[in-house]
Amino acid sequence: MSQIRRDHAILHQAAAFCLAYPDDEFHDRLPLLRAAAPPALDAFLTYAESTERRELAAHYVRVFDFKNRHSLYLSWWRDGDTRRRGMALVAFKEAYRAHGLEFSGEELPDFLPAVLEFSAQAGPHLLLEHRAGLELLRLALTDHGTPYASVLEAVCATLPGPSPKDRAEAQALARSGPPREEVGLEPFALIGEHS
Repeated sequence: MSQIRRDHAILHQAAAFCLAYPDDEFHDRLPLLRAAAPPALDAFLTYAESTERRELAAHYVRVFDFKNRHSLYLSWWRDGDTRRRGMALVAFKEAYRAHGLEFSGEELPDFLPAVLEFSAQAGPHLLLEHRAGLELLRLALTDHGTPYASVLEAVCATLPGPSPKDRAEAQALARSGPPREEVGLEPFALIGEHS
């Protein structure tokens, strides 16, 4: 493994912890994170260390649990709440299995902290595949003004590019938003309307 790949793996693993819910385990790991994490995560770690535990947890909930535009579920950015998302989730599980890993988390397999842990072990191909969604999440968090934006900035900086295709795809998604399921929602005729 090259030094750059090793550095990216460390950053992805540390970012996975940073983006997890800040429970007691998170706070117990903060000193280890501070010792091992690359400087790109310093701003977030300083914020996490200096913020009272309940306030940090409340901030996490406000940022990630009430707005889909801050979704940590990567397939949502491409597939929204459509039937296609089910197949995308299967594809995530298959990617884990192809690398000898079995996903058994409480979260869905496209949960960004889980994908970052996978990336730390197997490489960033799932992150690259969902680059547009990552960039949209980064932009949304930056606009929101949360310190979590710096974690996404650090992750995105480890990925090659951005290539024009990624940027165009991110802009198109930003304009139109994720798809919505519209099957079965067509207007219907009232009974007796044509009689």
